Amino acid sequence: MSHATKDELSFDEFDELRNPPPAETDFSRMVDRISRRGMLGGLMAFGAASFVLGSTAMTPAQAGHHGGGRLGFKAVPTSTADTITVPEGFSWHNVVRWGEPLTSDAPDFDPVTRGTGASQALAFGDNNDGMALFAHGDKSILAVNNEYTNRSIIYGNRETKLPENADDVNKGKAAHGVSVIEIKQTNGKWAVVKNSPYNRRITADSDMEITGPAAGHDLLKTAADATGRSSKGTWNNCGNGRTPWGTYLACEENFNGYFSSSDKELDIPAELARYGIGHDDWGYAWAMADERFDISKHPNEPNRAGYVVEIDPLDPSSTPKKRTALGRFKHENAELVVAGDGRVVVYMGDDERGEFLYKFVSDGKYVAGGDNADLLDSGSLYVAKFSDDGQGEWVILTPETTGMASQAEISIHTRQAASAVGATTMDRPEWISSNPSRVEAYCCLTNNKNRGVKPNAGGDDTSVNGPNPREKNNYGQIVRWIPTGADHGANTFSWDLFVMAGNPTVHSDAYAGSANVTPENMFNSPDGLAFDSTGIMWIQTDGSYSNEGDFAGQGNNMMLAADPETGEIKRFLTGPNECEITGFAWSADRRTMFVGVQHPGERGDSHFPDGGDSVPRSTVVAIQRDDGAKIG
Repeated sequence: MSHATKDELSFDEFDELRNPPPAETDFSRMVDRISRRGMLGGLMAFGAASFVLGSTAMTPAQAGHHGGGRLGFKAVPTSTADTITVPEGFSWHNVVRWGEPLTSDAPDFDPVTRGTGASQALAFGDNNDGMALFAHGDKSILAVNNEYTNRSIIYGNRETKLPENADDVNKGKAAHGVSVIEIKQTNGKWAVVKNSPYNRRITADSDMEITGPAAGHDLLKTAADATGRSSKGTWNNCGNGRTPWGTYLACEENFNGYFSSSDKELDIPAELARYGIGHDDWGYAWAMADERFDISKHPNEPNRAGYVVEIDPLDPSSTPKKRTALGRFKHENAELVVAGDGRVVVYMGDDERGEFLYKFVSDGKYVAGGDNADLLDSGSLYVAKFSDDGQGEWVILTPETTGMASQAEISIHTRQAASAVGATTMDRPEWISSNPSRVEAYCCLTNNKNRGVKPNAGGDDTSVNGPNPREKNNYGQIVRWIPTGADHGANTFSWDLFVMAGNPTVHSDAYAGSANVTPENMFNSPDGLAFDSTGIMWIQTDGSYSNEGDFAGQGNNMMLAADPETGEIKRFLTGPNECEITGFAWSADRRTMFVGVQHPGERGDSHFPDGGDSVPRSTVVAIQRDDGAKIG
């Protein structure tokens, strides 16, 4: 991306500018002397090529099977069309789009101005990501993350395609955060219930409460908050989680891209640099209108972002809570399960190349119908260490194991704590999901072009290892672990790779993918991950849509269904141009699946969902079977 402008860079590419690779490494010199086929042999030494796909290993013929089984639909082919494609017997419709008003007195979306700060505060946010639906009596309340904005689209009314004044900044801030909306089905179609008392926007300016071990610590105190216990806003909320006591977990990911320094000579502290914070932001210019985003004036402000935020979607007057006990990093999602003894376990990934996989285990126990409000404030935080022999352990992060001064500092500088105990660097751990039918969990390791090329931002080794067996990994894989004793609270586990994505039409080695990847179901960069109530696993992609080179024939990003028992994978949905497919929710009767389409046309080649010459808009869509049967 050397010729790209800042506005065209992705967050990953932006972070690469902060952590450029060395010109050459010992590993790269070694790879130059080894053929790709030779590398596949090396993978065998790690045991990664055995690929235990479900209860038994599969042959390629079995993996490519498309008839029968639990995936009872006809797979769709890859696509480069600017629309959504679903299998025969299924239909889809729009539910809500960026800029859609949530009240009857708010203006409709204006495709010329793209809205104002005031109108955006009353409308559905941009770039929807993780979501969850909460049934409340006969009402359906959908909580949806609004991760970020595409500057060239939201500021398409500006010649520069960038924010130019304070209201532009306010519009951008209001487009971030979380949208809580009531939706209702009428004549088979879902839509927003305008003026519902549940409708709520939580933005980069909303009041937040800071809880857990870091609350009140000096590193969280600012001029605006001398207590270190309250903050303004949540932004870049990526994946999500939900609790059995009825709350929503929004996960702050690439928070670093919003901070900048008016003092370009400022020496950036190592603690901030580890999280990708530097002199320049990602083009949002929030510091232009809000001084708290200027690190030269408010150096502690970045320490107040990067957390899991707990929200009560059924109480519009409630204050969201940043749960610092779950650590501070670039959170992808938060998969919550209840262990056999009642303790709450939260699995979390840090979505950056070479970062880590975490687990939180609560001190208290979940009691159905009881007071579970503070369960996420006290517990133990662990990081994963994988061995190449298919075993692993969760290493607890404490002052004793990390050498850090306090649990509060561990909660704030979690990446440094994980590095201190020698955790396993991973290929961008994204969504994690647990199987409702068996005690096991899965994580999408979406890709890592730096694997074997350079260390992570903390200097940790990223050589090929067991769960990350390919150098310069552009395709990604899904790792599965089974807790010892069928107990999610256990400190040890066994692991395998459920699938390695690849392109068997281009490669005949490890980059072709595992045995259950065929020319008919190939994909790259698994990202979103969720199980439905029947135990089928759904995989969403956010990768290259170039449809050429290593990605020839793979088309637009997509959603696939997988059977964890057999390893079978079938493509269920393809998205419009230049989008990511992300976010899952199901209606209470399981007859509708809600899916997110994020950043269509991020580089200028989409008019989804309205077609013609319309402005591309991120959208939540509903998918249903034409016969009205359940879909998950």
